[in-house]
Amino acid sequence: MGSDAGERGPARVLVIDDSNTIRRSAEIFLKQGGYEVLLAEDGFDALSKVNDHAPDIIFCDILMPRLDGYQTCAIIKRNPKFAGTPVIMLSSKDGLFDKARGRMVGSQDYLTKPFTKDQLLQAVAAHTAGRTATESPGA
Repeated sequence: MGSDAGERGPARVLVIDDSNTIRRSAEIFLKQGGYEVLLAEDGFDALSKVNDHAPDIIFCDILMPRLDGYQTCAIIKRNPKFAGTPVIMLSSKDGLFDKARGRMVGSQDYLTKPFTKDQLLQAVAAHTAGRTATESPGA
């Protein structure tokens, strides 16, 4: 099944959301799509997982306690090691302001909740299509 992905294996996807329901449904959809899934329930949890697992793409909820999605995205993008990692903002609001603010902190895209399996998988495919093994140059 994963032989067409070369030696990289399936894309590693991090989903950051304080809603257990959203995390679980995203995990099910992504695993059905053949992706490796990491879950985080808030921004602080996410930052350690980004550092430890170097995901290929990150889905980040905007409204979370302690550290919101904008702050989380900005911190991830400030680290040169992860500046090129695509971050897709998740929100139940489909507002122009939210999308613009997401772009300002470095997000690549915006997905409105509730999302469908197809929307989630299309977003991963679109943003991981040209991924290369940049995180292990001399391995």
